[in-house]
Amino acid sequence: MGKLRRLNNTRVKELGRYALAVVVGLLWAAAYPKLGLAGAAWLVPASLLLLGAGQTRKRAFRLGYVAGLAFNLAALYWLWFIPVTFFPILGWLALSAYLALYPALWVWLGWRLFPGGKDGQTKVQWDAGGWAPRVIWAFSCALLWVALEMIMGRLLSGFPWLFLGTSQYRLTPLIQVASLTGVYGVSFLMVWASVSLFCAGGVIMSRPTRYWTWLGELALPAMAVGATLLFGMKELLPAKEPDQRMKIALIQPSIPQKVKWDPVENRKMFQRVLDLSRAALVLKPDVVMWPEAATPGLLRYEPEVSGLVTNFAELHNVWIVLGADDAEPRAGSSNPEDADYFNSSFLVDPKGRLVAKYDKRKLVAFGEFIPFEKWVPIFKFFTPIPGGFTPGGKPEAFQIEKPRANLSVLICFEDVFPHVAREYVREDTDFLINLTNNGWFGEGAAHWQHAASSALRAVENRVPLVRCTNNGLTCWIDGHGRLRDVFGEGDDIYGAGFKIIDVPLLDEGQRRALTFYTRHGDVFGWICVVMSAVLVGYLFVGRKQAQASS
Repeated sequence: MGKLRRLNNTRVKELGRYALAVVVGLLWAAAYPKLGLAGAAWLVPASLLLLGAGQTRKRAFRLGYVAGLAFNLAALYWLWFIPVTFFPILGWLALSAYLALYPALWVWLGWRLFPGGKDGQTKVQWDAGGWAPRVIWAFSCALLWVALEMIMGRLLSGFPWLFLGTSQYRLTPLIQVASLTGVYGVSFLMVWASVSLFCAGGVIMSRPTRYWTWLGELALPAMAVGATLLFGMKELLPAKEPDQRMKIALIQPSIPQKVKWDPVENRKMFQRVLDLSRAALVLKPDVVMWPEAATPGLLRYEPEVSGLVTNFAELHNVWIVLGADDAEPRAGSSNPEDADYFNSSFLVDPKGRLVAKYDKRKLVAFGEFIPFEKWVPIFKFFTPIPGGFTPGGKPEAFQIEKPRANLSVLICFEDVFPHVAREYVREDTDFLINLTNNGWFGEGAAHWQHAASSALRAVENRVPLVRCTNNGLTCWIDGHGRLRDVFGEGDDIYGAGFKIIDVPLLDEGQRRALTFYTRHGDVFGWICVVMSAVLVGYLFVGRKQAQASS
Protein backbone atom coordinates (compact mmCIF):
# COMPACT_ATOMS: atom_id res chain seq x y z
CA MET A 1 0.00 0.00 0.00
CA GLY A 2 2.80 2.38 0.87
CA LYS A 3 4.48 1.78 -2.50
CA LEU A 4 1.17 2.34 -4.33
CA ARG A 5 0.56 5.53 -2.36
CA ARG A 6 4.03 6.85 -3.25
CA LEU A 7 3.43 5.98 -6.91
CA ASN A 8 0.11 7.84 -6.89
CA ASN A 9 1.71 10.84 -5.21
CA THR A 10 4.43 10.85 -7.89
CA ARG A 11 1.85 10.79 -10.67
CA VAL A 12 -0.14 13.58 -9.04
CA LYS A 13 3.00 15.70 -8.77
CA GLU A 14 3.88 14.98 -12.39
CA LEU A 15 0.40 15.92 -13.59
CA GLY A 16 0.58 19.03 -11.45
CA ARG A 17 3.82 20.04 -13.15
CA TYR A 18 2.26 19.61 -16.60
CA ALA A 19 -0.72 21.68 -15.44
CA LEU A 20 1.75 24.34 -14.30
CA ALA A 21 3.33 24.20 -17.77
CA VAL A 22 -0.06 25.07 -19.28
CA VAL A 23 -0.34 28.01 -16.86
CA VAL A 24 3.10 29.24 -17.94
CA GLY A 25 2.03 29.01 -21.59
CA LEU A 26 -1.13 31.00 -20.91
CA LEU A 27 0.89 33.61 -18.99
CA TRP A 28 3.17 33.87 -22.02
CA ALA A 29 0.21 34.39 -24.36
CA ALA A 30 -1.18 37.10 -22.06
CA ALA A 31 1.95 39.19 -22.73
CA TYR A 32 0.76 39.86 -26.30
CA PRO A 33 -2.31 41.74 -27.54
CA LYS A 34 -5.16 41.81 -26.89
CA LEU A 35 -4.39 41.41 -23.15
CA GLY A 36 -0.94 42.94 -23.63
CA LEU A 37 0.47 42.18 -20.15
CA ALA A 38 3.99 42.88 -21.38
CA GLY A 39 5.61 42.41 -17.97
CA ALA A 40 4.57 38.75 -17.99
CA ALA A 41 6.96 38.07 -20.88
CA TRP A 42 9.94 38.84 -18.61
CA LEU A 43 8.96 35.95 -16.35
CA VAL A 44 8.50 33.37 -19.11
CA PRO A 45 12.11 32.16 -19.63
CA ALA A 46 12.63 31.74 -15.87
CA SER A 47 9.29 29.95 -15.57
CA LEU A 48 10.18 27.57 -18.40
CA LEU A 49 13.44 26.64 -16.69
CA LEU A 50 11.69 26.26 -13.35
CA LEU A 51 9.36 23.70 -14.92
CA GLY A 52 12.35 21.54 -15.85
CA ALA A 53 14.30 21.97 -12.62
CA GLY A 54 15.05 18.63 -10.97
CA GLN A 55 13.50 16.64 -13.83
CA THR A 56 15.08 14.30 -16.31
CA ARG A 57 16.11 16.12 -19.46
CA LYS A 58 13.51 14.26 -21.50
CA ARG A 59 10.80 15.37 -19.12
CA ALA A 60 12.17 18.93 -19.19
CA PHE A 61 11.79 18.85 -22.98
CA ARG A 62 8.20 17.62 -22.67
CA LEU A 63 7.33 20.26 -20.10
CA GLY A 64 8.79 22.98 -22.33
CA TYR A 65 6.79 21.58 -25.21
CA VAL A 66 3.52 21.61 -23.25
CA ALA A 67 4.14 25.23 -22.20
CA GLY A 68 4.99 26.21 -25.79
CA LEU A 69 1.93 24.39 -27.12
CA ALA A 70 -0.38 26.12 -24.62
CA PHE A 71 1.19 29.47 -25.53
CA ASN A 72 0.74 29.08 -29.28
CA LEU A 73 -2.74 27.60 -29.04
CA ALA A 74 -3.84 30.55 -26.90
CA ALA A 75 -1.99 33.29 -28.78
CA LEU A 76 -3.00 32.06 -32.25
CA TYR A 77 -6.66 31.38 -31.39
CA TRP A 78 -7.71 33.76 -34.18
CA LEU A 79 -6.82 31.12 -36.78
CA TRP A 80 -10.20 29.64 -35.90
CA PHE A 81 -11.86 32.67 -37.49
CA ILE A 82 -10.82 31.76 -41.05
CA PRO A 83 -14.23 31.36 -42.75
CA VAL A 84 -13.77 27.85 -44.14
CA THR A 85 -14.51 24.42 -42.69
CA PHE A 86 -11.92 22.01 -41.31
CA PHE A 87 -8.79 23.93 -42.36
CA PRO A 88 -8.68 26.42 -39.45
CA ILE A 89 -8.50 23.83 -36.68
CA LEU A 90 -5.98 21.74 -38.61
CA GLY A 91 -3.76 24.74 -39.32
CA TRP A 92 -4.08 25.99 -35.74
CA LEU A 93 -3.05 22.63 -34.29
CA ALA A 94 -0.26 21.95 -36.79
CA LEU A 95 1.32 25.40 -36.54
CA SER A 96 1.10 25.42 -32.74
CA ALA A 97 2.57 21.91 -32.53
CA TYR A 98 5.50 22.94 -34.74
CA LEU A 99 6.23 26.23 -32.95
CA ALA A 100 6.14 24.50 -29.54
CA LEU A 101 9.33 22.65 -30.51
CA TYR A 102 11.37 25.83 -30.10
CA PRO A 103 10.75 26.50 -26.38
CA ALA A 104 11.01 22.75 -25.72
CA LEU A 105 14.42 22.65 -27.39
CA TRP A 106 15.49 25.77 -25.50
CA VAL A 107 14.57 24.25 -22.10
CA TRP A 108 16.34 21.02 -22.99
CA LEU A 109 19.51 22.73 -24.22
CA GLY A 110 19.45 25.23 -21.37
CA TRP A 111 19.49 22.49 -18.76
CA ARG A 112 22.12 20.55 -20.71
CA LEU A 113 24.36 23.61 -20.36
CA PHE A 114 23.65 24.13 -16.65
CA PRO A 115 26.90 23.91 -14.64
CA GLY A 116 27.14 20.97 -12.27
CA GLY A 117 24.13 19.03 -13.57
CA LYS A 118 24.21 15.23 -13.53
CA ASP A 119 24.14 13.28 -16.75
CA GLY A 120 20.57 12.77 -17.97
CA GLN A 121 19.07 15.05 -15.30
CA THR A 122 18.53 18.74 -14.60
CA LYS A 123 19.83 18.42 -11.06
CA VAL A 124 20.33 21.94 -9.69
CA GLN A 125 23.60 22.52 -7.84
CA TRP A 126 23.75 26.23 -7.20
CA ASP A 127 27.18 26.11 -5.55
CA ALA A 128 28.87 24.30 -8.45
CA GLY A 129 31.82 26.46 -9.46
CA GLY A 130 30.63 29.66 -7.84
CA TRP A 131 29.17 32.82 -9.37
CA ALA A 132 30.88 32.92 -12.79
CA PRO A 133 29.43 29.67 -14.26
CA ARG A 134 25.90 30.82 -13.44
CA VAL A 135 26.47 34.19 -15.10
CA ILE A 136 27.85 32.45 -18.19
CA TRP A 137 24.87 30.07 -18.13
CA ALA A 138 22.32 32.90 -18.05
CA PHE A 139 24.13 34.64 -20.92
CA SER A 140 24.27 31.38 -22.86
CA CYS A 141 20.53 30.82 -22.44
CA ALA A 142 19.90 34.26 -23.97
CA LEU A 143 22.17 33.38 -26.91
CA LEU A 144 20.27 30.14 -27.47
CA TRP A 145 16.89 31.89 -27.39
CA VAL A 146 17.91 34.42 -30.05
CA ALA A 147 19.46 31.69 -32.20
CA LEU A 148 16.19 29.76 -32.12
CA GLU A 149 14.23 32.91 -33.02
CA MET A 150 16.56 33.43 -35.98
CA ILE A 151 15.83 29.89 -37.14
CA MET A 152 12.09 30.24 -36.50
CA GLY A 153 12.00 33.36 -38.67
CA ARG A 154 13.55 31.54 -41.63
CA LEU A 155 12.96 27.78 -41.53
CA LEU A 156 10.09 26.45 -43.68
CA SER A 157 9.49 29.98 -45.06
CA GLY A 158 9.59 31.39 -41.50
CA PHE A 159 7.03 32.49 -38.92
CA PRO A 160 8.44 35.35 -36.79
CA TRP A 161 4.97 36.39 -35.62
CA LEU A 162 5.42 36.36 -31.83
CA PHE A 163 9.07 36.90 -31.01
CA LEU A 164 9.57 37.57 -27.32
CA GLY A 165 10.84 41.12 -27.89
CA THR A 166 7.73 42.02 -29.89
CA SER A 167 5.68 41.84 -26.68
CA GLN A 168 7.43 45.04 -25.52
CA TYR A 169 6.28 47.18 -28.45
CA ARG A 170 4.65 49.71 -26.12
CA LEU A 171 7.79 50.03 -23.94
CA THR A 172 9.22 52.60 -26.31
CA PRO A 173 12.56 53.41 -24.58
CA LEU A 174 13.51 49.72 -24.41
CA ILE A 175 12.79 48.82 -28.03
CA GLN A 176 15.00 51.59 -29.48
CA VAL A 177 17.92 49.15 -29.27
CA ALA A 178 16.28 47.35 -32.20
CA SER A 179 17.82 50.00 -34.49
CA LEU A 180 21.13 48.27 -33.70
CA THR A 181 20.25 44.64 -33.08
CA GLY A 182 16.80 44.16 -34.53
CA VAL A 183 14.04 42.81 -32.32
CA TYR A 184 16.50 40.07 -31.32
CA GLY A 185 18.34 42.46 -29.01
CA VAL A 186 15.15 43.04 -27.02
CA SER A 187 14.54 39.30 -26.76
CA PHE A 188 18.14 38.77 -25.63
CA LEU A 189 17.89 41.29 -22.81
CA MET A 190 14.60 39.84 -21.60
CA VAL A 191 15.90 36.26 -21.50
CA TRP A 192 19.21 37.25 -19.90
CA ALA A 193 17.41 39.20 -17.17
CA SER A 194 14.83 36.47 -16.63
CA VAL A 195 17.34 33.61 -16.32
CA SER A 196 19.51 35.75 -14.05
CA LEU A 197 16.47 36.32 -11.85
CA PHE A 198 15.97 32.56 -11.76
CA CYS A 199 19.58 32.15 -10.65
CA ALA A 200 19.12 34.80 -7.97
CA GLY A 201 16.11 32.90 -6.64
CA GLY A 202 18.15 29.69 -6.57
CA VAL A 203 20.97 31.36 -4.64
CA ILE A 204 18.51 32.76 -2.10
CA MET A 205 16.99 29.30 -1.59
CA SER A 206 20.37 27.63 -1.19
CA ARG A 207 21.95 30.32 1.01
CA PRO A 208 19.12 32.21 2.75
CA THR A 209 21.38 33.73 5.43
CA ARG A 210 23.66 35.47 2.93
CA TYR A 211 21.39 38.36 2.16
CA TRP A 212 23.21 40.18 -0.63
CA THR A 213 24.82 37.34 -2.56
CA TRP A 214 21.93 37.18 -5.03
CA LEU A 215 22.60 40.74 -6.21
CA GLY A 216 25.65 39.52 -8.09
CA GLU A 217 23.43 37.36 -10.28
CA LEU A 218 21.50 40.42 -11.49
CA ALA A 219 24.28 42.99 -11.75
CA LEU A 220 25.30 42.50 -15.40
CA PRO A 221 21.83 42.15 -16.97
CA ALA A 222 20.58 45.05 -14.85
CA MET A 223 23.38 47.25 -16.18
CA ALA A 224 22.64 46.12 -19.74
CA VAL A 225 18.93 46.90 -19.40
CA GLY A 226 19.75 50.24 -17.78
CA ALA A 227 22.15 51.18 -20.58
CA THR A 228 19.54 50.15 -23.15
CA LEU A 229 16.92 52.36 -21.51
CA LEU A 230 19.33 55.31 -21.41
CA PHE A 231 20.09 54.79 -25.10
CA GLY A 232 16.37 54.63 -25.82
CA MET A 233 15.58 57.82 -23.91
CA LYS A 234 18.37 59.61 -25.76
CA GLU A 235 16.90 58.43 -29.09
CA LEU A 236 13.48 59.69 -28.01
CA LEU A 237 14.64 63.26 -27.33
CA PRO A 238 12.61 65.72 -29.42
CA ALA A 239 14.10 66.45 -32.82
CA LYS A 240 13.37 69.12 -35.39
CA GLU A 241 10.10 68.44 -37.15
CA PRO A 242 10.44 68.19 -40.94
CA ASP A 243 8.89 70.94 -43.03
CA GLN A 244 7.40 68.57 -45.59
CA ARG A 245 4.41 66.36 -44.79
CA MET A 246 2.00 64.26 -46.79
CA LYS A 247 -1.73 64.10 -46.13
CA ILE A 248 -3.03 60.58 -46.74
CA ALA A 249 -6.54 59.18 -46.69
CA LEU A 250 -6.45 55.59 -45.41
CA ILE A 251 -9.54 53.69 -46.53
CA GLN A 252 -10.70 50.81 -44.35
CA PRO A 253 -13.68 49.13 -46.11
CA SER A 254 -14.09 46.21 -43.66
CA ILE A 255 -15.20 43.71 -46.31
CA PRO A 256 -15.77 40.18 -44.92
CA GLN A 257 -13.49 37.52 -46.37
CA LYS A 258 -16.39 35.39 -47.58
CA VAL A 259 -17.59 38.34 -49.66
CA LYS A 260 -14.13 38.68 -51.22
CA TRP A 261 -14.38 35.08 -52.39
CA ASP A 262 -17.71 35.80 -54.12
CA PRO A 263 -16.93 37.65 -57.40
CA VAL A 264 -20.43 39.17 -57.71
CA GLU A 265 -20.66 40.38 -54.10
CA ASN A 266 -17.06 41.56 -54.12
CA ARG A 267 -17.77 43.85 -57.07
CA LYS A 268 -20.73 45.30 -55.22
CA MET A 269 -18.61 45.87 -52.08
CA PHE A 270 -15.96 47.64 -54.13
CA GLN A 271 -18.45 50.47 -54.36
CA ARG A 272 -17.92 50.94 -50.61
CA VAL A 273 -14.22 51.57 -51.24
CA LEU A 274 -15.08 54.23 -53.82
CA ASP A 275 -17.74 55.86 -51.63
CA LEU A 276 -15.41 56.08 -48.61
CA SER A 277 -12.71 57.53 -50.84
CA ARG A 278 -15.07 60.22 -52.15
CA ALA A 279 -16.01 61.13 -48.59
CA ALA A 280 -12.33 61.39 -47.63
CA LEU A 281 -11.59 63.70 -50.58
CA VAL A 282 -13.51 66.49 -48.85
CA LEU A 283 -10.42 66.86 -46.62
CA LYS A 284 -8.16 67.19 -49.69
CA PRO A 285 -5.59 64.41 -49.17
CA ASP A 286 -2.52 64.16 -51.39
CA VAL A 287 -2.84 60.38 -51.63
CA VAL A 288 -5.65 57.88 -51.19
CA MET A 289 -4.65 54.40 -49.99
CA TRP A 290 -6.65 51.22 -50.30
CA PRO A 291 -5.70 47.98 -48.53
CA GLU A 292 -4.47 44.65 -49.85
CA ALA A 293 -6.75 43.03 -52.46
CA ALA A 294 -8.97 46.12 -52.47
CA THR A 295 -10.20 45.66 -56.04
CA PRO A 296 -12.12 42.65 -57.37
CA GLY A 297 -10.48 40.45 -59.99
CA LEU A 298 -7.29 41.23 -61.90
CA LEU A 299 -6.93 45.00 -62.04
CA ARG A 300 -4.99 45.24 -65.32
CA TYR A 301 -7.13 42.69 -67.19
CA GLU A 302 -10.65 43.76 -66.27
CA PRO A 303 -11.53 47.03 -68.03
CA GLU A 304 -14.59 47.67 -65.88
CA VAL A 305 -12.58 47.60 -62.65
CA SER A 306 -9.48 49.35 -63.99
CA GLY A 307 -11.72 52.02 -65.52
CA LEU A 308 -13.30 52.77 -62.15
CA VAL A 309 -9.86 53.12 -60.54
CA THR A 310 -8.16 55.20 -63.21
CA ASN A 311 -11.21 57.43 -63.75
CA PHE A 312 -11.41 58.06 -60.01
CA ALA A 313 -7.76 59.17 -59.89
CA GLU A 314 -8.10 61.40 -62.97
CA LEU A 315 -11.45 62.91 -62.01
CA HIS A 316 -10.28 63.87 -58.53
CA ASN A 317 -6.66 64.60 -59.47
CA VAL A 318 -5.32 62.38 -56.70
CA TRP A 319 -2.65 59.69 -56.32
CA ILE A 320 -3.84 56.20 -55.35
CA VAL A 321 -1.87 53.39 -53.72
CA LEU A 322 -3.83 50.15 -53.75
CA GLY A 323 -3.60 46.38 -53.44
CA ALA A 324 -4.86 44.15 -56.27
CA ASP A 325 -4.18 40.79 -57.87
CA ASP A 326 -2.18 40.67 -61.07
CA ALA A 327 -0.95 38.14 -63.65
CA GLU A 328 1.82 37.77 -66.23
CA PRO A 329 2.19 35.23 -69.06
CA ARG A 330 4.32 32.36 -67.80
CA ALA A 331 7.85 32.61 -69.18
CA GLY A 332 8.90 29.72 -71.39
CA SER A 333 5.41 28.24 -71.71
CA SER A 334 3.97 27.47 -75.16
CA ASN A 335 0.44 27.57 -73.76
CA PRO A 336 -0.93 31.15 -73.96
CA GLU A 337 -3.32 30.31 -71.09
CA ASP A 338 -0.44 29.66 -68.67
CA ALA A 339 0.12 32.57 -66.30
CA ASP A 340 1.82 33.44 -63.04
CA TYR A 341 -0.45 35.18 -60.54
CA PHE A 342 0.76 37.80 -58.09
CA ASN A 343 -0.50 39.54 -54.97
CA SER A 344 0.42 43.07 -56.01
CA SER A 345 0.21 46.74 -55.17
CA PHE A 346 -0.07 49.56 -57.69
CA LEU A 347 0.61 53.27 -57.82
CA VAL A 348 -1.89 55.28 -59.91
CA ASP A 349 -1.02 58.88 -60.78
CA PRO A 350 -3.53 61.79 -61.04
CA LYS A 351 -3.77 61.22 -64.80
CA GLY A 352 -5.11 57.72 -64.21
CA ARG A 353 -1.96 55.86 -65.26
CA LEU A 354 -0.57 52.77 -63.52
CA VAL A 355 2.95 54.09 -63.02
CA ALA A 356 4.45 51.49 -60.64
CA LYS A 357 3.78 47.97 -59.44
CA TYR A 358 5.16 45.78 -56.65
CA ASP A 359 4.61 42.01 -56.37
CA LYS A 360 4.55 40.45 -52.93
CA ARG A 361 7.70 38.42 -52.27
CA LYS A 362 6.97 36.68 -48.96
CA LEU A 363 3.87 34.54 -49.41
CA VAL A 364 1.68 32.96 -46.71
CA ALA A 365 2.03 29.17 -46.60
CA PHE A 366 -1.32 27.44 -47.24
CA GLY A 367 -2.91 30.85 -47.74
CA GLU A 368 -1.10 32.02 -50.88
CA PHE A 369 0.94 28.98 -51.84
CA ILE A 370 1.02 25.29 -50.97
CA PRO A 371 4.47 24.24 -49.67
CA PHE A 372 5.97 20.96 -50.89
CA GLU A 373 3.01 20.49 -53.24
CA LYS A 374 5.13 18.58 -55.76
CA TRP A 375 6.34 16.10 -53.14
CA VAL A 376 3.22 15.97 -50.95
CA PRO A 377 0.23 16.49 -53.30
CA ILE A 378 -2.25 15.73 -50.52
CA PHE A 379 -1.43 19.15 -49.01
CA LYS A 380 -3.68 20.83 -51.57
CA PHE A 381 -6.70 19.25 -49.87
CA PHE A 382 -5.87 20.98 -46.57
CA THR A 383 -5.91 24.57 -47.78
CA PRO A 384 -8.69 27.07 -48.53
CA ILE A 385 -7.03 28.23 -51.77
CA PRO A 386 -7.63 26.59 -55.16
CA GLY A 387 -4.25 27.62 -56.57
CA GLY A 388 -1.32 29.77 -55.57
CA PHE A 389 0.55 33.01 -56.15
CA THR A 390 4.07 33.43 -57.48
CA PRO A 391 6.52 35.39 -55.31
CA GLY A 392 7.75 38.72 -56.65
CA GLY A 393 11.33 39.49 -57.53
CA LYS A 394 12.53 42.53 -55.61
CA PRO A 395 11.40 45.66 -53.71
CA GLU A 396 10.03 48.47 -55.86
CA ALA A 397 9.98 52.16 -54.97
CA PHE A 398 6.80 54.18 -55.57
CA GLN A 399 7.66 57.77 -56.46
CA ILE A 400 5.07 60.49 -55.93
CA GLU A 401 5.69 63.92 -57.41
CA LYS A 402 3.51 66.33 -55.41
CA PRO A 403 4.48 66.36 -52.64
CA ARG A 404 7.70 64.62 -53.62
CA ALA A 405 8.05 61.28 -51.84
CA ASN A 406 9.60 57.82 -52.24
CA LEU A 407 7.59 55.00 -50.72
CA SER A 408 8.11 51.26 -50.39
CA VAL A 409 5.23 48.81 -50.02
CA LEU A 410 5.11 45.68 -47.88
CA ILE A 411 2.05 43.49 -48.45
CA CYS A 412 0.30 41.53 -45.71
CA PHE A 413 2.67 39.87 -43.24
CA GLU A 414 5.88 40.83 -45.07
CA ASP A 415 6.43 43.40 -42.33
CA VAL A 416 6.75 40.74 -39.60
CA PHE A 417 10.08 39.60 -41.13
CA PRO A 418 12.87 41.88 -39.87
CA HIS A 419 15.40 40.72 -42.45
CA VAL A 420 12.89 41.29 -45.26
CA ALA A 421 11.59 44.72 -44.25
CA ARG A 422 15.07 46.28 -44.02
CA GLU A 423 15.59 45.62 -47.74
CA TYR A 424 12.84 48.15 -48.55
CA VAL A 425 14.56 51.12 -46.89
CA ARG A 426 16.99 53.37 -48.76
CA GLU A 427 18.50 56.76 -48.01
CA ASP A 428 15.70 58.45 -49.98
CA THR A 429 12.81 56.38 -48.55
CA ASP A 430 10.28 58.67 -46.89
CA PHE A 431 8.17 55.94 -45.32
CA LEU A 432 7.10 52.32 -45.61
CA ILE A 433 3.56 51.19 -46.37
CA ASN A 434 1.88 48.01 -45.21
CA LEU A 435 -1.23 47.10 -47.21
CA THR A 436 -2.93 44.19 -45.48
CA ASN A 437 -6.15 42.23 -45.26
CA ASN A 438 -6.63 40.64 -41.85
CA GLY A 439 -10.31 40.13 -42.67
CA TRP A 440 -9.42 36.43 -42.78
CA PHE A 441 -9.31 36.55 -38.97
CA GLY A 442 -12.48 38.43 -38.08
CA GLU A 443 -12.12 40.72 -35.09
CA GLY A 444 -9.46 38.81 -33.17
CA ALA A 445 -6.06 39.71 -31.76
CA ALA A 446 -4.26 39.09 -35.07
CA HIS A 447 -4.66 42.76 -36.01
CA TRP A 448 -2.98 44.01 -32.82
CA GLN A 449 -0.26 41.35 -32.91
CA HIS A 450 0.48 42.29 -36.52
CA ALA A 451 0.71 45.99 -35.61
CA ALA A 452 3.13 45.16 -32.78
CA SER A 453 5.51 43.63 -35.32
CA SER A 454 5.06 46.70 -37.56
CA ALA A 455 6.17 48.91 -34.66
CA LEU A 456 9.45 46.99 -34.33
CA ARG A 457 10.09 47.30 -38.09
CA ALA A 458 9.67 51.08 -37.82
CA VAL A 459 12.20 51.21 -34.97
CA GLU A 460 14.71 48.88 -36.63
CA ASN A 461 14.87 51.11 -39.69
CA ARG A 462 14.00 54.41 -37.96
CA VAL A 463 11.40 55.13 -40.63
CA PRO A 464 7.64 55.82 -40.42
CA LEU A 465 5.35 52.98 -41.45
CA VAL A 466 1.79 53.55 -42.72
CA ARG A 467 -0.71 50.71 -42.23
CA CYS A 468 -3.78 50.57 -44.48
CA THR A 469 -5.91 47.55 -43.61
CA ASN A 470 -9.20 46.01 -44.63
CA ASN A 471 -10.63 45.80 -41.10
CA GLY A 472 -8.03 47.05 -38.57
CA LEU A 473 -5.51 48.18 -37.39
CA THR A 474 -5.30 51.22 -39.73
CA CYS A 475 -2.86 53.87 -38.49
CA TRP A 476 0.68 55.11 -38.97
CA ILE A 477 3.71 54.36 -36.81
CA ASP A 478 6.50 56.87 -36.31
CA GLY A 479 10.18 56.00 -36.53
CA HIS A 480 10.31 55.28 -32.80
CA GLY A 481 7.53 52.69 -32.91
CA ARG A 482 4.67 54.78 -31.53
CA LEU A 483 1.23 54.07 -33.02
CA ARG A 484 -0.35 57.29 -34.28
CA ASP A 485 -3.86 58.18 -35.48
CA VAL A 486 -5.35 54.72 -34.97
CA PHE A 487 -8.66 54.24 -36.77
CA GLY A 488 -11.42 53.84 -34.17
CA GLU A 489 -10.81 53.50 -30.47
CA GLY A 490 -10.22 50.36 -28.41
CA ASP A 491 -12.14 47.45 -29.91
CA ASP A 492 -13.82 49.77 -32.43
CA ILE A 493 -10.92 49.37 -34.87
CA TYR A 494 -12.68 46.83 -37.08
CA GLY A 495 -15.43 48.86 -38.75
CA ALA A 496 -15.63 50.61 -42.12
CA GLY A 497 -14.48 54.21 -42.61
CA PHE A 498 -11.42 56.30 -43.37
CA LYS A 499 -8.64 58.02 -41.47
CA ILE A 500 -6.77 61.16 -42.53
CA ILE A 501 -3.14 61.21 -41.42
CA ASP A 502 -0.19 63.60 -41.87
CA VAL A 503 3.09 61.74 -42.32
CA PRO A 504 6.46 63.54 -42.19
CA LEU A 505 8.63 63.48 -45.32
CA LEU A 506 12.33 64.04 -45.79
CA ASP A 507 13.12 67.67 -46.51
CA GLU A 508 14.21 68.58 -50.03
CA GLY A 509 17.69 67.14 -50.65
CA GLN A 510 17.78 65.38 -47.29
CA ARG A 511 19.09 61.81 -47.09
CA ARG A 512 17.96 59.40 -44.41
CA ALA A 513 20.60 58.34 -41.90
CA LEU A 514 20.29 54.57 -42.18
CA THR A 515 20.39 52.67 -38.92
CA PHE A 516 23.00 50.05 -38.16
CA TYR A 517 20.32 47.40 -38.57
CA THR A 518 19.21 48.73 -41.96
CA ARG A 519 22.80 48.81 -43.22
CA HIS A 520 24.10 45.55 -41.78
CA GLY A 521 21.06 43.43 -40.94
CA ASP A 522 21.14 40.62 -38.40
CA VAL A 523 24.78 40.88 -37.33
CA PHE A 524 23.74 40.50 -33.70
CA GLY A 525 21.40 37.61 -34.49
CA TRP A 526 24.02 35.73 -36.51
CA ILE A 527 26.59 36.22 -33.74
CA CYS A 528 24.11 34.57 -31.39
CA VAL A 529 23.65 31.72 -33.87
CA VAL A 530 27.41 31.14 -34.22
CA MET A 531 28.05 31.31 -30.47
CA SER A 532 25.12 28.97 -29.83
CA ALA A 533 26.52 26.52 -32.38
CA VAL A 534 29.85 26.60 -30.53
CA LEU A 535 28.08 25.99 -27.22
CA VAL A 536 26.07 23.08 -28.59
CA GLY A 537 29.19 21.68 -30.25
CA TYR A 538 31.03 21.81 -26.94
CA LEU A 539 28.02 20.27 -25.23
CA PHE A 540 27.94 17.19 -27.42
CA VAL A 541 31.63 16.84 -28.32
CA GLY A 542 33.93 18.84 -26.09
CA ARG A 543 32.33 17.95 -22.77
CA LYS A 544 32.27 14.22 -23.58
CA GLN A 545 35.93 14.29 -24.59
CA ALA A 546 36.80 16.15 -21.39
CA GLN A 547 34.93 13.59 -19.31
CA ALA A 548 36.58 10.69 -21.19
CA SER A 549 40.08 12.08 -20.64
CA SER A 550 39.44 12.57 -16.92
